[in-house]
Amino acid sequence: MRFKLASRAVIAGVAAALALSACGSSETPAGPTTAANAGGLEKATIKMGALPIPDSAALYIAKKRGFFKDEGLTVEIEPVAGGAQAQLGLMGGTFDATQTNYVSAFLAVSRGQKMKIISDLYQAAPNSFNLMVPKDSGIKTPANLKGKKIAVNSKQNIGTLAVTTVLKTHGLTEKDVEFVEFSFPEMGAQLANKTVDAAWMTEPALTAAQKKIGAQKLADTMVDSTADFPIAGVAVTEKFATENPKTVAAFQRAIAKAQQIAATDRKAVEEILPDYTQIDAATAAVITLGAFPTSLDETRLQRVADLMLEQGYLTSPIEAKTILPGNLG
Repeated sequence: MRFKLASRAVIAGVAAALALSACGSSETPAGPTTAANAGGLEKATIKMGALPIPDSAALYIAKKRGFFKDEGLTVEIEPVAGGAQAQLGLMGGTFDATQTNYVSAFLAVSRGQKMKIISDLYQAAPNSFNLMVPKDSGIKTPANLKGKKIAVNSKQNIGTLAVTTVLKTHGLTEKDVEFVEFSFPEMGAQLANKTVDAAWMTEPALTAAQKKIGAQKLADTMVDSTADFPIAGVAVTEKFATENPKTVAAFQRAIAKAQQIAATDRKAVEEILPDYTQIDAATAAVITLGAFPTSLDETRLQRVADLMLEQGYLTSPIEAKTILPGNLG
């Protein structure tokens, strides 16, 4: 497997409508900024869910380097297994904010849940989300998956959408396979003991499965219509965004600084991964990473909603702009 960081050209500046600031550096972080000094935040402590995978690196960079603190925020991050679980926590009030994959976000909106994406976090790159099989598997092509069990971290989310897209190019549909839910850290063991025939994996579980059990790549699920696909962002409820505009803006400024670092400094990502994932420094240095976008892009997010409509995940179109903070109510 080729190990490289696939990063996009960093977009200068961050959308003014989101009140983000992409300035500052890891060497000399800015002091407390206007949100904390201009009358106080509506909510100074935020509880949020995040998956222990590279997608959420900027959250932990912002916390460790004091970017949240500089904004007057205390952000308590709790691990979750998948986007569906995270959104249950968000809508149920356990979390004020959560990392979520965009498929889960659009599904939630289609079911009447009012939520807003306040920051982008992660974008796919080649070999960052692969279908893996055991080293002695007789499955040599996705067409061989008919009637087989495939592990995903959550059903009806980015994993099942990506896998279904690959299946379609090999003459199969979602109904030809059985999706089984396991957290990413569990998937290697499930492949090894043959509980599942294949697993949709991302880092660091992907590299760990290769090293520990000799798992082999069956297919890269982020190609063709899913190449450079938007993966994850930070979501809040519409109610939270409306009632806590200063808090949201402060969070956005902090995460913008961290996202800028993640986008331009691979070492910073490598250093933070062992803090919150089951990965050591040596493995962090060689895993395949996706990209860390530095702004929310309506056009990019629309790709997700359009593919979901095409694959039958949505029954009617959704405009991506409706889940962005500039469109409240």
